[in-house]
Formats: sequence, structure tokens, C-alpha cells
Amino acid sequence: MSLRRSLIAPTSNPLLEQALRDKLQRRAGTAGSLGELEPLAIRLGLIQNTLKPRLTAPQLLMFAADHGLAVDGVGAGQRQPTARLVASLLASQLPVSVFARIQGFELTVVDCGIAESMPPHPRLMARKIAHGTRNSRVGAAMSVDQAHAAIRAGMEIADTLHGNAIACAGVGVGSHESAALVLSRLTFSAVRDLIIAGPQMPAEDLAHMQLVLQGAQGRHRDVSDPVEVLAAFGGFEIAMMVGVMLVAGSKRQLVLADGMPACAALMVASQIAPAVTDYCVFCRSHGHHGLDQALSFFHASALLELGMESIDGTGATLAFPLLRSAAALLTEVAEGEDPGPSQPGDIGPTSTCAATLGTPIDLPR
Repeated sequence: MSLRRSLIAPTSNPLLEQALRDKLQRRAGTAGSLGELEPLAIRLGLIQNTLKPRLTAPQLLMFAADHGLAVDGVGAGQRQPTARLVASLLASQLPVSVFARIQGFELTVVDCGIAESMPPHPRLMARKIAHGTRNSRVGAAMSVDQAHAAIRAGMEIADTLHGNAIACAGVGVGSHESAALVLSRLTFSAVRDLIIAGPQMPAEDLAHMQLVLQGAQGRHRDVSDPVEVLAAFGGFEIAMMVGVMLVAGSKRQLVLADGMPACAALMVASQIAPAVTDYCVFCRSHGHHGLDQALSFFHASALLELGMESIDGTGATLAFPLLRSAAALLTEVAEGEDPGPSQPGDIGPTSTCAATLGTPIDLPR
């Protein structure tokens, strides 16, 4: 694989984890048990390698691209074309744009490969690799060089962002189905389980989609390398999220993965650097049954289950107050004692654990 394997430090740290548990236990006498907020707070402390985690300047990145599978009718049920959806996002005509603003997210829409040319906008980042991918049923959706270029672009984007929390979501006609193909191949699971929307999905729609996707699988039956799988089936938006997630993990930043394309990106990233999953929490913006299967690959569930049917990214904005509240358990709730250090005494800045933090990732050559 031409993409160099990165050194992302796992978050496992028994000394720090015990110190975090002890800190929460001391507060339980007055605050009581706070259920699932407590393990979430511990995760945040381990991600940031501190007893006092704080989430600053959160970023919401919406990666948009079109997919060649659309010519076979895949994704036809999407509410509107990708370019129009992006225009609505930028004009704050969708709830996710408003939720992002009121939760303090900086919203950026990344044009990874929208089929149409988009007019300039302050919140639109132009990183178009091509005007949509090719039809993966006929040939590779993109070349391996294009996949590398998209991963590099994602790395470069992540390297310039402020803050320590990044929400990632992918949008575009055919994005969900391309992500299903990537996940199916990398997890050796049935693509049907990833594309079925629910019991209300018309049988003829499921049959047609399954026929098209099985054709794509057969065309690339011998591909197994994660980046080559990404090139065969995926989208430019999935590839850019791979790069973002790898850099975020190397910088010990929190990643909020929302939706099927984000799960596909994380699966590719985890086969390059397995520890990247330590830095991710999962969100959902709709009840698509295929997403249940995708989350199960990571033995995870979404932070919130609100029964929404909105575009990916919406769930991340709504889950963020939960994350801030979890961090506040360790940083804002007073203990009636001296504020104390950010790390337990046994963990110093020159220890092996601290020395491995933030190891940079080499860009693909």
C-alpha cells in the first residue's frame, strides 16, 4: 500500500483512566451517578491525555460529492441534487446549518467532487478532485492516484483547522451506496444489510439497488487493499474524510463521525492506523437500518437516538452539548479543593505515553 502507515497513539492509559475514575467518584457523593456521561467523560480525558478535557472551536465539515452510480438510478430517492443541497446548506435553509451556528460550530462545506460548478461562498471550500466519480459498476470509481490526492487534501484541511473537535459528514447523490460498497468489502459483510432503509423500503427499489451494487462488487471482486477498495467503490468525500480522521487522531482531537460515508471513511482509516477509532464518537441523523449495521462494525452506538430523518451532520450538532457536558464533569464541577494538576502525578510530560502524542502522519507520496 503506497500510503505510509501512521503512528497514532492509542488512548489506552491505565494510570490516567484510574485517575479520571477516582475524580468522578469523589464527585459522586454530591452529584450522584450521571450514568453514561461518566464513561464519556473518561473517554474525553483519555483522548486529550488530561484530567481536565476541554472542547474548543468545534468544526463541522460537510464533504460533498457526486457518484457515477447515479447513472444507474442509485441515490435517485435523495431529496435534491447535490449542488442544490449544498446551496441550501450555505444559505442556512437546513436545520443542520442553524444547529451548527447555535452550538458554536464553524461550518465548512467542502466541494470534493460535485458534478456541477459551485459559485464561491465564504463557507465553501473548493477541493474538487473531479466532477463526480465514475460508475463503479463499469470501472473503478476513481484512480488510486485520485484517491491519494483526496486523502492528501483531507489531511491538509485537517492540519489547518482550529480547535480540537471535528464533526465529519458526507453528502451527495449515491454517497450512502458507495459507502455501503466500501464497508461491505472491508468487513466481508453483505451489502444488502447496509443498503436496506427499513421495512417501508419498496421491494423493487431494494432489488434494483442490490442488482447494481452486486454488479459493482463483481467488477472489483479481487480488490482488497483499503485504498484500492476506496478507489474502486468510494467517493471523493469518503477519501477526504479518511485524511481528516488520520490527522485528527495524530493530534489527539475528537472526531464525531455522522452517517454511513463517515463510517466508511473511518473503516478505511482504521486499516491504515487502527488506533484512529479511539478518537471517534458516533452520531446519527436518520433511522436508516443500514447505519445500524455500520455502527455495529465498530461495536458502537450513536450518542443520541432522536428518530430524525435529516441529512448527515445534523446529529453531530445536537450531540455536541452532551459532549461538552461530559467534559464539564471533569473541568467545571467544583470539588471544594485546590484545582490541582491536569495529569496524575505518575504521568509526566517526559513519559513514554506523553512523548508519543501528536505523532505526525506522512502524506501519501
